[in-house]
Amino acid sequence: MGRMNTELTTPLELADDPSPSTFRAAMRNLAGGVTVVSTGQGNARAGLTATSVSSLSVDPPSLLVCIGRATATLSALAANRAFGVNVLAAHHRHVAERFSGRGGVCGAERYIGSDWMTLVTGAPILADALTAIDCTLEELIEWHSHAIVVGRVRSVHVNGGASPLVYWQGNYGNVSGSDV
Repeated sequence: MGRMNTELTTPLELADDPSPSTFRAAMRNLAGGVTVVSTGQGNARAGLTATSVSSLSVDPPSLLVCIGRATATLSALAANRAFGVNVLAAHHRHVAERFSGRGGVCGAERYIGSDWMTLVTGAPILADALTAIDCTLEELIEWHSHAIVVGRVRSVHVNGGASPLVYWQGNYGNVSGSDV
């Protein structure tokens, strides 16, 4: 097993009510799997890169995604009532960057250069995603700057076989499979 760093470090801020920047810095220490949330059809497609995704229930199968309330993707998702959660592999870094808005690419243009398909709901699904989860919108809860989207899983497409793309400390990386 790998060695643990036991050195003490000085905290960025000690406060009962941390600033948004301090909270953001703290959350950057939580490594997360990288997904693309996708919705819509044709030129009305929208999507974004998300790490705030979690399973919610296995019976019935459901998950939750946290999305900024001001995003075009949230509006499109609410209108379409269906979405995909595409778990990215390490070789999908370009997809993550495109769907994060880097380079000013938005809307249906984000889908160019990758192979997309549909499953049960008609939401766009990345054909070679590690896993793609096809959902219908079950509930949308507005919470401060974000919305908690509860999705009922309707179909799952599993490819596997590759290392997942992860996001940590503001950078993309992959899981090597070795002990930490």
